[in-house]
Amino acid sequence: MYSISKLKKLVLTEFRSIDRGILYSALLLMFFGLFLTLAAGPAVAERRHYDWFYFVYKHLVFLPIGLVVLFITALFSVKTARRLSFLTFVGAILGMVAVLIFGTNFQGASRWISVAGISVQPSEFAKPAFAVVIAWFLARSKLIYQSHGAWLAWGTWLITVVLLKLQPDFGMILTITAIFGTELFLSGLPKWIIAILGFGAASLIPLAYLTMEHVRSRIDTFLNPTDANAYQVKKSMETLENAGWFGKGPGEGIVKFELPDAHTDFIMAVSAEEFGFLLSSVIVITFMFIVFKGSQLIRQNNNYFVQLAVCGLLTQIAFQAIVNLGSTLNLLPTKGMTLPLISYGGSSLVSMAFAFGLILALTKRQTFSRGLE
Repeated sequence: MYSISKLKKLVLTEFRSIDRGILYSALLLMFFGLFLTLAAGPAVAERRHYDWFYFVYKHLVFLPIGLVVLFITALFSVKTARRLSFLTFVGAILGMVAVLIFGTNFQGASRWISVAGISVQPSEFAKPAFAVVIAWFLARSKLIYQSHGAWLAWGTWLITVVLLKLQPDFGMILTITAIFGTELFLSGLPKWIIAILGFGAASLIPLAYLTMEHVRSRIDTFLNPTDANAYQVKKSMETLENAGWFGKGPGEGIVKFELPDAHTDFIMAVSAEEFGFLLSSVIVITFMFIVFKGSQLIRQNNNYFVQLAVCGLLTQIAFQAIVNLGSTLNLLPTKGMTLPLISYGGSSLVSMAFAFGLILALTKRQTFSRGLE
């Protein structure tokens, strides 16, 4: 048993080994998320006939939970982080099954389940855990003779995609597939297999267009910007064009009263209108720094499992940021994908904090071997 002093010394030692650049970047994004929820949340709550600070209060409940998850996860060893990810993934899969049976249906999709009166989206927690679990399977396949890790990885991806299709959640399928494809590519698959996978991933879009009404509607709206359903995108583009360098000032924006998803999908439109191009650029640059810094840490690490896992986690963060920002700028069809640590959403906030905690845990300064640990 550790004494209080020994435990404190151990925590401080572990904390000093954490990469400060990624940690401070995550905290900065959380701060921006709270700041922008304070700006957009009340207007959306009023339009939906909730209490004025309904979304702000809920964000303030999940923010400290996210911070605790971030810091505690960051202190774990590589082995503990891997085991925690496996348990989290199993729990998320069971939660996704429960969603199909007991979940709340919203706009034709069943993605949430009520736990102690709080709506939880299990698939959000599946994403970071999936990146680590798949990395572990692929690392075993590469480093252990006659391991069945590759087959386990393919089976895990297929089960996850099937459960997401039943919800349905096409955006989540694309995110999971992007993580899986990145890790497969880095694991050294033959080029012909990569080509087949790329073709298969590309075919998901027309397949979804033909089989999912909401996907068809969003793609049609993207291809035809004059469509009545393109209201949010057009309003967002108008706001961005007129934002200026410094914006109108905190609380002075009007787009948050006009966009139904101002606190989630189009949070950057609110940022641009009230705080201008400069603050919005800081947010984008922060995401770019996280990917750059994470890539730098991978190059300094010779643990094959860690390299794959961190690449998968960085892919998730970058993919979500690109899709969210691309939708706001009308470069991509709207997908309802949150901007990591910034958009309102309890499950999204806590799961992304978990993802950043895993990155910090896996990249701590320590002695690495090329084995699996």
